[in-house]
Amino acid sequence: MFSEREDLHRFYPSAQGYRDNASKQWVTHLHQLQVVLFHRGQVAAQPRKLMPSWKPPMDLPPRMLAVAQKWLAARKLTDAPSTVDKLELAVRVFGVWLGENHPEITTFADVTREHCLGWIGHIAQAPTERTGKPLGVMSRIQRISGLSQFFRDTAVWQYADVPGHTLIGTGDAPKYPQKVPRFIPDHELDKLMPAIEALACPFQRAALLVARWPGARRTEIQRLPIDCLDRYPDGTSRLRLSGRKTYRERVVPLHEDAATALQTVIDLRKNAPERPFTDERTGEEVRYLFMSHRKLLSTYYLFETPIQDACKAAGLVRPGGRGGAGRGTVSAHRFRHTVGTQLAERGAKLHTIMKVLGHTSVSMALVYAQVSDQEVLHGYRAVLGPGAMIAGPAAEELRTGALPDTSIDWLKTNFLKTELELGRCLRLPAEGPCECDLYLTCAKFVTTPDYAPRLRTRRRVEQTLALDAAERGWDREVERHRCTSQRIEKLLADLNEPLDGPDESPEVDRFELSLQAPGRPGDPGFQRGAP
Repeated sequence: MFSEREDLHRFYPSAQGYRDNASKQWVTHLHQLQVVLFHRGQVAAQPRKLMPSWKPPMDLPPRMLAVAQKWLAARKLTDAPSTVDKLELAVRVFGVWLGENHPEITTFADVTREHCLGWIGHIAQAPTERTGKPLGVMSRIQRISGLSQFFRDTAVWQYADVPGHTLIGTGDAPKYPQKVPRFIPDHELDKLMPAIEALACPFQRAALLVARWPGARRTEIQRLPIDCLDRYPDGTSRLRLSGRKTYRERVVPLHEDAATALQTVIDLRKNAPERPFTDERTGEEVRYLFMSHRKLLSTYYLFETPIQDACKAAGLVRPGGRGGAGRGTVSAHRFRHTVGTQLAERGAKLHTIMKVLGHTSVSMALVYAQVSDQEVLHGYRAVLGPGAMIAGPAAEELRTGALPDTSIDWLKTNFLKTELELGRCLRLPAEGPCECDLYLTCAKFVTTPDYAPRLRTRRRVEQTLALDAAERGWDREVERHRCTSQRIEKLLADLNEPLDGPDESPEVDRFELSLQAPGRPGDPGFQRGAP
């Protein structure tokens, strides 16, 4: 046999390595044959590629093994395979620890909270075989959450040989620090996007452009159907995304760059002769868009490989990578962070961010509803920076430095939280909460030219209300609205802003990334990377 040749080391590191590789190749070639026969109509069932399992069988006492297998079988009926794998891993590592430290335990009914806490302490300190370091915070949270769900489910389902109640909960898991979304700065986007548009493969180019503009998840893009693209009545491109993670299909506007690249792939694939695949989530027959040689393209090919090539072409690399050639600083998932951050900074409604990114809860979307360092700096300079154009009763105090240093320090960190409709309140904490509704005349109110469109809009509203009150004979209401209008005119004059300039545009609840970047590269007014 080839594995017994003396020169085997010239081709493979070991005989076992050759046998493992040959086993994987055999599975791959068999799957390719099944795919061909399936599309020819000679095999009825859709082929599944089942690679050799890396997992050893669970080594638990018989009574514990029976309960674990029964629970995992129930979870497979509703959970995704990747979720079941994580749950199985949690029970597996807990069972291994019990066998090494408490061999007298042969049933889950004998497990106590003290045992669970001992295991939690162990996984926080013990080095792993792969890295030689303890598990990271997220891995520990997944293990603890999986074991907690095991005890909770088996108690509710009244299994035998279990404690019958929850032994640990979310409070026993470490807290995961909430990080700021890693959006891609504009200067990096300016370098990266031309490199992406220069990719030779139309599949990779379309996949990355769809990731860039609507911020879709990679698996959602990978499983786009051929009929995923159409248009709104006003002509804006529209993309239909399947709900891979959330089980909720959604439709989002699509930038024309991405729509053009996607249409190129659709034209290549629309006459493909393969049979449709059955979607594992919905059970419907679907003709997927990103397929080659009648097989679904992997996320590694669609995203990881081309984004690395684009980063290296754009010079966005850091030390490391294979052979020390460097590794790209941008991942495909960072496009999703970029879209969420840009939407939030440009004033999109929270439910718009949720709809575009496919979030199911407000807390998920709030992660992106943060302002970047540049926006914080701009807002700070607008009110407290040297030479800032400000108006309002408190403006003179800021210009002359009449406020004490402690007040200035407080304002530097808190003034972003005090934004009102037409400006900001500079009331200090020692003064208590503001009870004044007429904040336009409040001694702590200031405003900047950024609010001029709102001021003009509010002035016209007050003038309209004054006319309406005059027609009804409400003299006091006429006086009130006219006084407010005059105060706004004084603020606009102090800001050197015209009374009849543009009003604040009404907020359009449409994906702004698709509407605000006009044209294609080379067109007048085109700004690459700008939403």
